[in-house]
Amino acid sequence: QVQVVESGGGLVQPGGSLRLSCTASGTIFSIGAMYWYRQAPGKEREWVAHVLSSGEPNYADSVLGRFTISRDNAKNSVYLQMNSLKPEDTAVFYCMMDASLPARPWVERQWWGQGTQVTVSP
Repeated sequence: QVQVVESGGGLVQPGGSLRLSCTASGTIFSIGAMYWYRQAPGKEREWVAHVLSSGEPNYADSVLGRFTISRDNAKNSVYLQMNSLKPEDTAVFYCMMDASLPARPWVERQWWGQGTQVTVSP
């Protein structure tokens, strides 16, 4: 199985920055795309950004130019650098990875973390 753990959340003032980290562990054959999602109170979970195995990033319009996603394949990790944070960025941020296991290397499935809280408030 694969365990996915996020870290780096916290309380920050508007205009501030935070860096989220996410690492996968366990018996992993390969990891494809890595994703960040978020869920604000009373809202549905929404996609924030993802980075392909090639390193190509993609962003939601709401975070384009403020957030940067990156990955370290050697560490099975993905990061989200968040700058110019706004109160509307307040949410639980979740990491998700497409990963396959050695027993069935041709089958990728989604592995989710438990989330890390980001609160943007004066």
